Formats: sequence, structure tokens, C-alpha cells
Amino acid sequence: MPQARIGIIGGTGLYDIEGLTDIEEVNIDTPFGKPSDAIVIGKLEGVGIAFLPRHGKGHRISPTEVPSRANIYALKGLGVEYIIAINSAGSFKEEIKPGDLVIPDQIIDRTRNRVNSFFGEGIVAHIPFAEPFCPVLSQIVFEAAIEVGVDAHPKGTYIAMEGPAFSTRAESRLYRSWGADIIGMTALPEAKLAREAEICYAIIGCVTDYDSWMARSQPITVDVILNILYQSIDTAKKIIKLSVTRMPEERHCGCVTALKSAIVTAPELIPYEQREKLNLLVGKYLPKGDS
Repeated sequence: MPQARIGIIGGTGLYDIEGLTDIEEVNIDTPFGKPSDAIVIGKLEGVGIAFLPRHGKGHRISPTEVPSRANIYALKGLGVEYIIAINSAGSFKEEIKPGDLVIPDQIIDRTRNRVNSFFGEGIVAHIPFAEPFCPVLSQIVFEAAIEVGVDAHPKGTYIAMEGPAFSTRAESRLYRSWGADIIGMTALPEAKLAREAEICYAIIGCVTDYDSWMARSQPITVDVILNILYQSIDTAKKIIKLSVTRMPEERHCGCVTALKSAIVTAPELIPYEQREKLNLLVGKYLPKGDS
């Protein structure tokens, strides 16, 4: 199996990465099913990259149906240590304009119908999640965004909603009253699963509209959102191209050891099937020979 150090998860509008060389497409089965699509592995600026379209080619998978556990597990199995994810987002603040980018540092979970952990069924783990996005990776991405020349915001709180419908005006105004900055449908459970997999994770939030809180705004329609989003996608690709060459050779952030003290189940009580299923994630932390 080919290896890649950096994973790119493409959101709406980002279905491929130009400039990849030594391209190989791999179909992977995981204990959690198949990923959203075949993963394209290649080199970008000489760096090993694994690219996965979150919604599948042709955008056939809804936010709720994205097989996030399979996606993250597959990237982990390919050796990925960093994930940059692209997300479309609505804004709750006038100063965060359509066309801007936000690199959020916080998130509020408003999803309802998604499995958000690899754990359960006999093994319990409580990861630290006070900083849901990797601060080191987020800073790299933000600095690249500034260099590209886009209006980028280095922090912000992201509301992760279930979808697929957009917010009511009352919901949008509620989230705005909480001090949230942007809203989207796909950063969770990805961020939690990446942390459980000890992968550094950051997102580029591409702002497409003012959500529905703004009374003077027109009702949100997909064609308006896509028109602005496609312009931002070209910018996001430039940011990715700069960012992939700037990753530290060694990681010293908390993401690297997120599971070290997280597993609370006695090793001898972990079912053999679960131990085998999650060996890629937990094998280094469990004593050998227990079953």
C-alpha cells in the first residue's frame, strides 16, 4: 500500500487536486466500511499526499451519510499525520464576508444522527478535545492563506449542524447570539475522529453567505452558494500547495498522544474482536498478549 503523510479532504466543489504527480488511485476496505471514494495518492511539491473527496465524486453523499470513520481510518492506514479539510460555511458576522476564509479554533456540535467515535462495544476512550483543531497545523494554513492574499480569519467558532436543510432564521440568530462565527455541516465527526486517530486536523472554512440571520439577506439557495464557493476553492488549492511543504518533520502537539491516557478500559477486559478492529489506533498503547 502506498503511503502519504498529508491527507486532503475535499468538500463541496473540491473533487481533485491539480499538480499531483506519481498518481495512484487506491480502493480501501476498513473495519468501518468503504471510504467516500477511492483515495488518490501522489506527490504535491514533492510531498506525499492522499486526497479524498468527502462527498464522493459527483457529490453523491449527503453530510449525514458521509462515512467519516471509514475515511479517517483509511487515511490513518496510509500513514497520514496531517489532514487539511475544506468546508463550505455560512457567516454569523458582517465582518466575515462571503469569499473570506476562516481557520476555526473552536466548534459546537449540533449534529444528531452521526456516529462520532471509533470506540464503544467494550472499549472506552475519552480523548482531550478542548482544542478541537490542531493549533500548529491551523497556524500553518492561516499563514499560507495570508501569503496567497485572501481575507482570512485565524480563529473562530464553527457550529456543526446536521443538515441537509439550512438553518431557520431563529436557529441562525440563536447561534449568532452564542458568539459563533460560522456554520457548516461536515467538520464533525471528522475532527473528533481525527483526534482519536492522533492525526493533526485543521479546516479551511470557505464562507459562501451570511446564513439566514440577516433580515435583509435573500433566502439561501444552492446556486448562490456554489457560485461563491467555486471562487474560494481555487484559493484553497493555492493554500494547500503552500502548506504541504511547511509541515514540521516531527510533531510535538497534543494530537500526537491523544490516546495515551484516554483509554480507561482494563486491557484484559477489551474484547478480542475490538482489539483487532482498532489495533491500528490503540495497538501501541495496549500490552501484548491480553485478549
